[in-house]
Amino acid sequence: MTLTTRAEASQKPGTGRPARRRSLSWGRATPFLLVVPAVLLELIIHIIPMLVGVWMSFVELTQFFIANWSAAPFVGFGNYGIALDFSGSIGKSLVHSFLITCLYTVIVVAVAWAFGMAGALALQRRFRGQGTLRTLFLVPYSLPIYAGIITWSFMLQRDNGLVNHVLLDNLHVIDTPTFWLIGNNAFTSMAVVNIWRAWTFAFLMLMAGMQSVPDELYQAAAVDGAGTWKQVRYITLGVLKPVNVVLVLMLFLWTFNDFNTPFVLFGPTPPPSADIISIHIFSNSFVNWNFGLGAAMSVLLLLLLLVVTGIYLLVTSRRSRRA
Repeated sequence: MTLTTRAEASQKPGTGRPARRRSLSWGRATPFLLVVPAVLLELIIHIIPMLVGVWMSFVELTQFFIANWSAAPFVGFGNYGIALDFSGSIGKSLVHSFLITCLYTVIVVAVAWAFGMAGALALQRRFRGQGTLRTLFLVPYSLPIYAGIITWSFMLQRDNGLVNHVLLDNLHVIDTPTFWLIGNNAFTSMAVVNIWRAWTFAFLMLMAGMQSVPDELYQAAAVDGAGTWKQVRYITLGVLKPVNVVLVLMLFLWTFNDFNTPFVLFGPTPPPSADIISIHIFSNSFVNWNFGLGAAMSVLLLLLLLVVTGIYLLVTSRRSRRA
């Protein structure tokens, strides 16, 4: 009786070479095979439409060429020149929309973050009814976007709206019903609705980040004589720096690209005070039927957001290294 070693058993019959295991080759290919569906979805949903949009920005794609896109004349950077011609009517309206969007983004991000931080700090310590308050705070985030905004649109109506009813009949703050969806009030209404939606997400992120702060740090700081404000400033905000970096960036991108809020509240042609850049691009494309110009504005917006995001991440990464 002869004993065969493990190396001899793994050799191919008639050869002195060890047999290659099929499982090894499949093991190497498995990660790539798992990534293929995600890559295909990314190509179909994002990459290909983005490339088509870039191509559209270089052609004069108007209502006359919708049936045959390939027949649209090539204009090069002509659409970009029209959009960036700030002396013309289109360029001036684009600048106005850009400034409105910047103001809208700053107000929404700042107020939503402040409300989220205040709510997270209020619910940081355990007390009776904490779970109920958390559930109530998360209601705006759990509601479908369109359902929440449509509800606000009914509440902001002049004649039968709940807002005017409370302010006029209950609180007696105003003397006559106010038009909240036209004029300069449209900007305020749009900002309030988006803050109502966004602050709960900030609250959720900050509350989750605060769970990683051990109570021993607060106890030690209290023993050293640190008050509530110093504990929040040096412990809570210090631990939440990575969370705030991601949170502020996400709120900025979502708010700057916000389309649902103005579209549901005002339709495709909002008042000038609520003409943020996303709805402005939509109006140029689908109301004025100039898809080439709208695509050029979209590409400019994409480049702007890429630059701002890159600068923001670079600055925050340098600050974290210094700290």
